[in-house]
Amino acid sequence: MGRDHPVSDSPPRSGTATTAARFVATHSVLTLDARHPYVAKSLIDAQEMHRTVMSGFQGWVAEGAPEARAQMGVLSTWTVDLKAAALVLVVQSKVAADWAHIPRAALRDAPHLITVDRTFRTGEAVEFRAVVNPTYSRPRIGPDGEPVRGKRVAHTTRAGMQKWCAHHFGHGETPGRAGVIAGPDALSVHPLPTVSSAHPGKAVRIARAEVRGLVTVTDPATFVRTLSDGVGRGRAYSCGLVLTR
Repeated sequence: MGRDHPVSDSPPRSGTATTAARFVATHSVLTLDARHPYVAKSLIDAQEMHRTVMSGFQGWVAEGAPEARAQMGVLSTWTVDLKAAALVLVVQSKVAADWAHIPRAALRDAPHLITVDRTFRTGEAVEFRAVVNPTYSRPRIGPDGEPVRGKRVAHTTRAGMQKWCAHHFGHGETPGRAGVIAGPDALSVHPLPTVSSAHPGKAVRIARAEVRGLVTVTDPATFVRTLSDGVGRGRAYSCGLVLTR
């Protein structure tokens, strides 16, 4: 269940233009004790965090089914306050979550479940926050001197991350592939620590950045798909969830 749904760098296909689109999902907000071994393991291992998130959705699809996370629309993001030893995990899904599998002692409070039902309209201003995995395809040349499929690598500079954000969230007069457009200096981008896992056969290393800002909806249907499906890569590892105000 750790594999991401395939992502294309080309813009999403658009159907008939709409002036409004409705977004419906459920959000689970879990406040966890970062000192508890169950939680501490999730903080230091991206695969364990993935398992923690997916533990809330047992039984909805067959065990081992391909793209189970994408089928259930599961996206997540988390923040940690090391001084307070508190991990706040937000999980979005298309189906109801059951967090009974998380050890009771690991929970600071009972999980808070929220039904999100919001309609977005063309021209509406929206504040958002997202933790993303900003990557690009590095061109490569094969042994015969011909171009071959590029290697996916992470942006490591703030300028590269800002370019990634402009592509997805728009810039100036150019809408982004997320169905929105950000004005000049409307987005702030901050690099975050990389998360990784050294599990044999499942090693991962996910570069992350936090994006906050104000955008204007240009294509409500596309924006709702972005909210439902996430943005960018690393979505199995708590990247790509766009939270709006």
